[in-house]
Amino acid sequence: MAAHFLSAMIVSFGKMCRVRAAYRCRAYPTPEQAAVLYRTFGCVRVVWNRTLAARHRRWHSECKSTSYAETDRALTEAKKLPELAFLNDVSSVPLQQTLRHQHTAMTAFFQ
Repeated sequence: MAAHFLSAMIVSFGKMCRVRAAYRCRAYPTPEQAAVLYRTFGCVRVVWNRTLAARHRRWHSECKSTSYAETDRALTEAKKLPELAFLNDVSSVPLQQTLRHQHTAMTAFFQ
């Protein structure tokens, strides 16, 4: 179940107030769509875990952080490996978004 929030500013009795409204929606995928989603989520997990392990290794061996661009290049190279060829079967957008989310999380953690 997903909730989407809308923020709006309203004027009430001369004061600015923030109002938040939530909307829920539910998806009922067909079996074929569910298979694509499961495959995509599995690939996202693989990318997240491999990238996190690579960041960890680099930090502990070189004391250097890893940029988003470096992880993106590593993903491109990983997709060429025979054992990770299945990453080519899903859209690249969720895989790249995973790298962005991880980069944001790591940056926020170390600041």
